[in-house]
Amino acid sequence: QVQLVESGGGLVQAGGSLRLSCAASGRTISSVGMGWFRQAPGNEREIVASISWSGGTTSYADSVKGRFTISRDNSKNTVYLQMNSLKPEDTAVYYCAAPTRSRYTSHMSDYEYWGQGTQVTVSS
Repeated sequence: QVQLVESGGGLVQAGGSLRLSCAASGRTISSVGMGWFRQAPGNEREIVASISWSGGTTSYADSVKGRFTISRDNSKNTVYLQMNSLKPEDTAVYYCAAPTRSRYTSHMSDYEYWGQGTQVTVSS
């Protein structure tokens, strides 16, 4: 069992930046891939970015490519999402998630453990 806690959300103006953190406890996440997801009101949850267990492979939704960067520090059992050039359409609750054992996956169905989410609001 792994517990995930996100932090770093908030209110920012368009064009600004935020850095989200996801701290894991209960077990190490160093051997599994991790992902960041988001859900805006009235929308389905969507994947934003994913990262392999080593950090060597990453992928991004087209809507955030070139603006967001996912990274991890396995020594701290933490995953990050650096968000730059934020747009109002990035407004959502952001969740981090971990699969049971997959070393890298972008499929939402593979993710079993979820944090409680952190709100990101981008004003125009």
